[in-house]
Amino acid sequence: MKTLKTLAVAAALGLAAGPVLAQELYVPNLAYRTGPFAATGIPLMNGQADYMAMLNARDGGIGGAKLNFEECETGYSTEKGVECYEKTKGRAIVTQPWSTGITLQVLPKTNVDEIPILAPGYGFSPMADGKVFQWAYNTPAGYWDAASMILQYLDGQGGLDGKKIAFLHLDHPYGKEPLPLLEKKAGEMGFELVPIPVGLKEMQNQSAQWLQIRRERPDYVVMWGWGAMNAGAITEAVKTKFPMENMVGVWWSGHDADLKIVGADGAGYKSISWSFPNADAPVMADIKTHVVDAGNSQSNEEEMAGVFYSRGIVISAILAEAIRVAQEEYGTAEIDASQLRWGLENIDMSEARIEELGLTGMVPPFSTSCANHTGHSGGWMLEWDGEKFVKVSDLLSADLEDYQGLIGEKAQEYADANAPWPVNEGCEG
Repeated sequence: MKTLKTLAVAAALGLAAGPVLAQELYVPNLAYRTGPFAATGIPLMNGQADYMAMLNARDGGIGGAKLNFEECETGYSTEKGVECYEKTKGRAIVTQPWSTGITLQVLPKTNVDEIPILAPGYGFSPMADGKVFQWAYNTPAGYWDAASMILQYLDGQGGLDGKKIAFLHLDHPYGKEPLPLLEKKAGEMGFELVPIPVGLKEMQNQSAQWLQIRRERPDYVVMWGWGAMNAGAITEAVKTKFPMENMVGVWWSGHDADLKIVGADGAGYKSISWSFPNADAPVMADIKTHVVDAGNSQSNEEEMAGVFYSRGIVISAILAEAIRVAQEEYGTAEIDASQLRWGLENIDMSEARIEELGLTGMVPPFSTSCANHTGHSGGWMLEWDGEKFVKVSDLLSADLEDYQGLIGEKAQEYADANAPWPVNEGCEG
């Protein structure tokens, strides 16, 4: 009601003074529709863009302000990503880097530019510490959450003590992110961790890595892949007859198109996920009516049924919710970056709110705060049945207490290494 009254007063004043200028929120996306990771980027970007287009068409934007969801193409290149950040930061109220490498480069700039980073499900895991990282958010779950849930799930299959886990990962900041937690848990749970990096030039030819896997004979392969690496690894796993039921990927390694390459031979492969496609969710009908049927979508029916397109929808819904709560708090439609920061710290994506947004079954509940910039939503274990991903677990929750201290330790290490680093002393809890 507060927002409606404020906007009504603003509109009345505008009419009295003359024509009202269109209100707009600039929320650019550092997209990657080209390059070696395009196959995964395109459905994500399409889902994000379609949700924002739906809000513009159905609701006139958010709170009376249209959304300018301009894309700046990075090709997943860190250098191009930084260029896009510099190009867009003048008007942007948020930056969406879409790469851990870009995120790490932009992270120090946020304290100066005071523009929040929104990196849903990726980025630097210690960004969960909102006291140290005042302008960075990796809602609704971080990489250490993913590692925790994967290990919990595997431990439930017969224990991990005495087992061997091959960690097949992209040789990139993203692929190395879960190593601190995996190394900690290997000592605590009694399993042997064998890191196996995949270079950017090796993504499509992983014969050396899979030769090592055959030699090591691990009980499980945990994959932290991206783009062409995922398809390459899954194809090699099938070729070498690795038991697919013993291969588990992070949420960026659970792309339908990668598994369709091997079809039924990939049955049993699993991926942890904080999102899930639901064709019957009301939001899907609204996107069809207001975007697809209007000829304004770059997607297609097959892509829209997949995990990554629906994840793009959820990501934009998270940003939209942060915008909405910030508008309500500050009584203005055209919030600035600092006000959006407050919104990102006050998201309450409860079951009831998820239902209201039409996202039924598509994302687990989570909430953020000044101190908690991740939300730690939990996730589902998905399994490829030969044709599509299906849920094979109840909602799993990361054991945050187990590594809360590690988050604080690594956050402080980062702050010390980048001193002087401002922290939010007023942020408690």
